[in-house]
Amino acid sequence: MYLVRNFSIGAALACASVAVVLPSAALAEVVVASSGPSAGQFPVGKKLGSSEQITLKSGDTVTVLGSAGTRVISGAGSHRVGARGAAKRSTFATLTRQRDAARVRTGAVRGDLTGAPVTRSNIWYVDVTQSGTMCIADGAAVQLWRPLAEGAPTYMVGNAAQNHMHLAFAEGSTSTDWNLAQMPVEDGASYTIAGPGIEPATNVTFAVLDTQPDNPEDLAAALIAKGCTGQLELLSSALM
Repeated sequence: MYLVRNFSIGAALACASVAVVLPSAALAEVVVASSGPSAGQFPVGKKLGSSEQITLKSGDTVTVLGSAGTRVISGAGSHRVGARGAAKRSTFATLTRQRDAARVRTGAVRGDLTGAPVTRSNIWYVDVTQSGTMCIADGAAVQLWRPLAEGAPTYMVGNAAQNHMHLAFAEGSTSTDWNLAQMPVEDGASYTIAGPGIEPATNVTFAVLDTQPDNPEDLAAALIAKGCTGQLELLSSALM
């Protein structure tokens, strides 16, 4: 996914203030957020080369995500897009690992002394508290997730056809299986999730990915294309 080191191409890119769209084999970074006077030049989803130089103005901030993680670029001047450092492969692998239904479940921390919100340990878990579009890479292994592990609550899931099912969490567990036999997950279908601590009910629309990208930049691009903003935020923060 890295640019071929070629002096003529490198020189041309170094002189450019706005990124050129490159062939997919050369892509290394994806813009996941931008603000400031030049934000229009760096929309979310724009793809940049890791060795490329971009020119920013005072007040500009561009956040890019690549194999070396998430990087926030800010301040007037010329900046190299790619972060220098080891790729965060282990963090990415843990965050995107597919879990089978027979896996051992673990509970979340019972409260955070810093006051920081508890986040999902896996990007494919469906957060019962978060509405929006939810991308899934495996429609045969869908999991619901809750932020805290106290109690054994039951949540009701319904669809547009007025069908519904009840899904229970075990004491000490933050995840539970979606009953696919009772309610299959379909691409583009919307579901409501109601239960303790959710007011109003959560609305989730599933977007099934054709394949699961094996690197951060391609996954970020796929999430952006499908409108899965919650997962994009999770991916960006986990690789910061």
